[in-house]
Amino acid sequence: MKILHTADLHLGQIMYQYYDRVDEHDHYFRQLKGWCAEHQPDALLICGDVFDIPQPGATTKEHFNRMVADIHNSFPLMAIVIIAGNHDSAARLQADSVVWRLAGVTMLGQAPPMDTLQHDDGWQDSYIVEIPNGFIAAMPFTTSSRKDVVQAILDRVAERNTEAKPVVLCGHLALTGVDFTGHGDIGNQRVMDTSEMGSGYDYLALGHIHRPQTVGHDISDENQTESVYPAGVVRYSGSALHVSCDERYPHSVSLVEMARHGGEVHVSRLRIDELRHFYIMPDENKNAPTSAEEVYEMLKTFCEEKKRGYIRLRLHHNTELPANFVQSVYQILEATGNEVRFNPKTIWEGKPENVEEEETPTFEVAELQQMSNPIEFVLKTIGQYPGLKEEQLENDFAEIERELRAMDEAEADKKAVKKPKPKQEDEG
Repeated sequence: MKILHTADLHLGQIMYQYYDRVDEHDHYFRQLKGWCAEHQPDALLICGDVFDIPQPGATTKEHFNRMVADIHNSFPLMAIVIIAGNHDSAARLQADSVVWRLAGVTMLGQAPPMDTLQHDDGWQDSYIVEIPNGFIAAMPFTTSSRKDVVQAILDRVAERNTEAKPVVLCGHLALTGVDFTGHGDIGNQRVMDTSEMGSGYDYLALGHIHRPQTVGHDISDENQTESVYPAGVVRYSGSALHVSCDERYPHSVSLVEMARHGGEVHVSRLRIDELRHFYIMPDENKNAPTSAEEVYEMLKTFCEEKKRGYIRLRLHHNTELPANFVQSVYQILEATGNEVRFNPKTIWEGKPENVEEEETPTFEVAELQQMSNPIEFVLKTIGQYPGLKEEQLENDFAEIERELRAMDEAEADKKAVKKPKPKQEDEG
């Protein structure tokens, strides 16, 4: 059995609230299609976070549909299995699964409900894909443990697997003991023990953590092209693209080969060529600039030599910057046609020892979407705005709300005055 394992596509992501990544995802999909042609896998697994937000726009949905349909049409005998991640809408993916099934693509958005173990109607088979060379079981993202449910699915696979074919389980979750580099918000996420995913699989294909790694093995293993493990491998393929500037490690797609159930698992790391790399400027080997003019010259040189990429500046704390500094940076980068992209969050060096650096709050997309009051976000980030008074802020927002209500009431009164009175019928 041979599979390609990838995850965390984050289609529709907008970097720094300005730059879309459509061409970067196109570049990734071209590589993925090329690997399908070169290695002829039995299955392609996409283990969650297909989209960056639960309700992606029509253009993003069309992009996904076009890419997956192209891969399926090019390799009709290859199974494609897609599960929902925490960034996806489970209900929306589940609704789309009916149509995708007509194309031979298995899409699973919703996990089995908690009471599903009370039923003995073969529900497990809805989460199992049998292919000629093995079995693929899948468990979409859940907000709570489903250990007994997962084990029931694996037990059903064991019943059907009379020829000892390899077994793969797909999931999307954070496990204890993994390298979370790049996930500044992992403290807000549910972390589980590996045992929560049951037993009976040869390879557990995971999404959610963006750094490629085999759980229980040294992260330095990722420097190798190939590795061989005993059955029971737990692996994150990593995200398709660098999702933040903190992900400066290599990203890859995992090519996994297994001859039989309980045998050796061969993992090859297929290095993804990023269309735009992330750069810290200047790098750690050079001194941080101390003037705006140095920064401008450095940026012009980068644009001429590298021509594309995401950049984040590293400046000395005492650097005097003009009021129009950020605007000037954008003007320099405009000449590249947005090929060089700017992260406005600067790394400051040389701060006095008695000055503590503020910890920058990070948020999950879902958390931001659940904020109904704008002041909630501001109060969580108030440490980044010296001199901003919480009490004054709340008073200002309250005054704005009062004015908006007064405007609504005035508008309602106008409509009431203009509304014609019903005609009275003549008596008699």
